Amino acid sequence: MVPESPDDTAGCAILTCDTCRAQLEGEAELNPVHWRCLNDAMWSTTLAVQVVAYRLLSRLSTEAWAQDALDMMYLDDGAMTWAEAGLIERDATLDSNGTALETGDNVHLVKDLNVKGAGFTAKRGTPVRGISLCDNPLHIEGKVNGTRIVIIAAYTKKS
Repeated sequence: MVPESPDDTAGCAILTCDTCRAQLEGEAELNPVHWRCLNDAMWSTTLAVQVVAYRLLSRLSTEAWAQDALDMMYLDDGAMTWAEAGLIERDATLDSNGTALETGDNVHLVKDLNVKGAGFTAKRGTPVRGISLCDNPLHIEGKVNGTRIVIIAAYTKKS
């Protein structure tokens, strides 16, 4: 049975393999590679499958492929209410002014940042377009100089 289901009929249940079940129930760490099948599953005609696909894509939204799939996915109002009811609430990711950031926002840097491992410094004022949120609400991900990096959200300002 899919958690937060509107009823207990078979239409609110899905059948999964042991690997999927363990990851869905939190017994095992979420493996993004295993969930690549969501690119197809999100188009299922079974509402419970769509809901679980939405929830998983939301949890995996730091992966570029998952964010792209989530951007394409459509759920009607009732299905969206069901899907969002099962999402774990997370703390807001805030910029330097305390403004809440969302996936897809554009920001710019408010401080020079040394990018470890890439050999460059991201200068103050550098725009970062189409950010992604991380599991850690203190961090965001974005591309700077063609390199995808993790940035401390407090060192950015929403554009």
